Amino acid sequence: MSEIKLTPIKDLKLPTAVLALVASPDSKQLFAACLDGGVWAVPIASGIPQKLGKHESYASGVAYLAKSNQLISAGYDGTLRWFSLANSEAKEIRAIKAHSFWSWKMRVSPDERLVASVTGQYLAGGEKYEPAKEREPSVKVFETGTGKLRGEFAHTPPVLSVAFSPDSRHLAAANLMGEIRVWDLETGKQVAVWTTPDFTCWGIIKSHHYIGGIFDLAFSPDGRELLACGMGPMVDPMAGNGKQTWQCFAWTETPVRKISQIQDADAGAGLMESLRFHPSTKVFLMAGKLAQGKWNAALFDASSGGLVHALDCKMRITDAAWLGNGTQLALSGATAQEKKNKEGRYPNFGHIKLFDGVGF
Repeated sequence: MSEIKLTPIKDLKLPTAVLALVASPDSKQLFAACLDGGVWAVPIASGIPQKLGKHESYASGVAYLAKSNQLISAGYDGTLRWFSLANSEAKEIRAIKAHSFWSWKMRVSPDERLVASVTGQYLAGGEKYEPAKEREPSVKVFETGTGKLRGEFAHTPPVLSVAFSPDSRHLAAANLMGEIRVWDLETGKQVAVWTTPDFTCWGIIKSHHYIGGIFDLAFSPDGRELLACGMGPMVDPMAGNGKQTWQCFAWTETPVRKISQIQDADAGAGLMESLRFHPSTKVFLMAGKLAQGKWNAALFDASSGGLVHALDCKMRITDAAWLGNGTQLALSGATAQEKKNKEGRYPNFGHIKLFDGVGF
């Protein structure tokens, strides 16, 4: 593999932390879901953000529908909101109450017909603080064209991540306890379930509870493998210094087989929140929050799993988007813990950092 690397070229600042990110097909505009509840459009050329709409609590997800020129956002208010971008001014055209608790993560299927959102509150269900049973289906799927509920699936809350297969037929979701489930959306049947212990732990210092979880999922381009990322076990759950972790599974096999995982020599400590395959399919990106080590965004060889290139972006990374068929990368997040100022507003800690990609 030729030398592959990312070079910083631009830093776009937003009024508040960016929790989710998506790019327009022409790569001229980014859309951000933010901590202030706002859904923002950010033209790359000017870098001047424009608020399109707002959730009643944090906006946690955003997706672009190229076929209909619409945007869907998700939030901690438990709603999904649709925005039409057909005219010069965005207009909210639909809002549905998807969950009684908040939406942890939302994804749209590759064919743009379905949108999935996952939820769940961590409540102690026993003496060992194992999660209590869900109060509502933790995984829900809606039609993007109508907002109609298409399906709902049981899981153990909180469910933190969700992903569609490349052919839009299968849906995967994973939770705090490292349990991953996959459903066939044509039949509605669960076709795989397994648990990996490497993404969660029981804290024994300061606070006694489970912490961690699988924070993002990504199917391989051929759909036969499933990647998961998060943070490995730690002694002190308040330190957030578990191992930077990804694992890859052959989910269609019975039993499910772990194919590969990050090598100890390649990993530092921190919570990993985003997985994205490069359009070339040669590498994938993992990014998140750095606790200890040298990097919080890294590229890995999709075949060998080896570390290809890594960098410290000097912020907590919450999401990522490839631009221009992979010639550029956008990473979103925040540079510090946010607090409201005297006017009740958040300072300018939000960032979308752009990088040129070389060697892909």
